[in-house]
Amino acid sequence: MAEKGRFAPSPSGRMHLGNLFSFYAAWLDARSVGGRLVLRMEDLDPDRTGEPWTSRIVEDLRWLGLDWDEGYGVGGPDGPYCQRERAALYDAAFAGLQSLGVVYPCWCSRAQRLAASAPHPGEERDLGRCPCRDLSRAEREARALVKAPAWKVALPHETIRFRDLIQGEQSFDLSRDCGDFVIRRADGVYGYQLAVTVDDALMGVTRVVRGRDLLDSAARQLWLMERLGYRKPVYAHVPLLLAADGRRLSKRERDLDMETLRRRFSPEGLRKFLWGLLGLPGEGDVPGDGLLSKAGREDVYVEL
Repeated sequence: MAEKGRFAPSPSGRMHLGNLFSFYAAWLDARSVGGRLVLRMEDLDPDRTGEPWTSRIVEDLRWLGLDWDEGYGVGGPDGPYCQRERAALYDAAFAGLQSLGVVYPCWCSRAQRLAASAPHPGEERDLGRCPCRDLSRAEREARALVKAPAWKVALPHETIRFRDLIQGEQSFDLSRDCGDFVIRRADGVYGYQLAVTVDDALMGVTRVVRGRDLLDSAARQLWLMERLGYRKPVYAHVPLLLAADGRRLSKRERDLDMETLRRRFSPEGLRKFLWGLLGLPGEGDVPGDGLLSKAGREDVYVEL
């Protein structure tokens, strides 16, 4: 099977340097192994994503001189390449998980979910199980009369291990480190973890390159792949780009977005700058086999 990478931005604003950093790393990785690259739009949320940002992403990537072999704006055999058009595929996967008895309805508010995931000072994080998991059938039926539930995955105390091409050997206790998570919202919109798992598998993605903040998502997605009978990809989680005060670059704050970057750099200059941020030896755009294994692991501070 041929190697295939992907870049899957969320069209919720103009790309910033961090988004571009991840795409460039994915592009280099795919090219370094003679693989193909897919551009997929992660536009699940109809209220936050869509035009004009989808078209801006395509235009900015082409300005930079980066290409892709299939996906949005190009087509290909595994489309559609926008998540909002793939609901039937997520429906099928969700039904499969229901048949395995590994999902349950949840009525917790977003505030309750955030509070449950935040450890108290000095305490070790243990995300654990949601209380809705233990509701009786009668309690679930009574709550369903008042409010439509979200649906969560019931994660066991099971250890997931994998080797990340950049971050090295990884080990996660699913229940403690990840906790039960939403795979379908109360309004019927599917969650990130399920959609990405289905898309990577059905699009034949073998190499996933993305930011280090999604490292524990790999454990969730590997578990889902096992349940759904999917082939597992290889992961490479690149360092995060941080502002001088330690916060992550943000679309909302327009931190070094493409408007600013295109004023400051030529396409060639920006590609060289991204190469340097990856911590790769030498300079240039000519990839070599196993390229990302030479990249730095530590987060990078960028002057705004």
